[in-house]
Amino acid sequence: MMSRLAGLMLGTLLALSPVAASADEYTDGVDLFRKAGASAAFFPKCYGYAIFPSVGQGALVIGGARGTGRVYKCSGEYVGDTSVTQLSIGLQAGGRAYAMIIFFEDQRAFEEFTKGNFEFGADVTAVAITAAASGQVGTTGANSGASGGQNDATTRAGGYYKGLAVFTIVKGGAMVQAAVAGQKFTYSPKGGT
Repeated sequence: MMSRLAGLMLGTLLALSPVAASADEYTDGVDLFRKAGASAAFFPKCYGYAIFPSVGQGALVIGGARGTGRVYKCSGEYVGDTSVTQLSIGLQAGGRAYAMIIFFEDQRAFEEFTKGNFEFGADVTAVAITAAASGQVGTTGANSGASGGQNDATTRAGGYYKGLAVFTIVKGGAMVQAAVAGQKFTYSPKGGT
């Protein structure tokens, strides 16, 4: 029974896992957040940001998420690649895909993230950007669903917390979640190993 459950969860996660993103997907992802209300105000004032055009998430009691992204200085300079993985446990079921952006308020926050391995604590949550839906992605879990077009997305006001501001846009799927989760990020500089 447990191996069947793990197989179902793995299959859901693999089905939602993003394929290697192209340069256009990164540009499109940034453009989406530039047009989405409150997140747009962060671009001219931040030190840098990490964009994840597509993060796939699946769960049935035990859950996981995975996505790849790029890190930029707010001048638009591409400086490196990043990935996110998440493991969660609790009352949860479903699968979804979402786009995520993490803004770095200052050089300290940027350098902390780009040291190589970075983890979000349970106190960091995301401001959900949704189109005719409710949604939230964070390390404490939540509920989400999506309908309407991504170009109709708007945000609630958000701010920096410990030098980070995180916004998400649910791209599709449905997830019911009341779980504890942690996100881990890796970083490698442009042209690095």
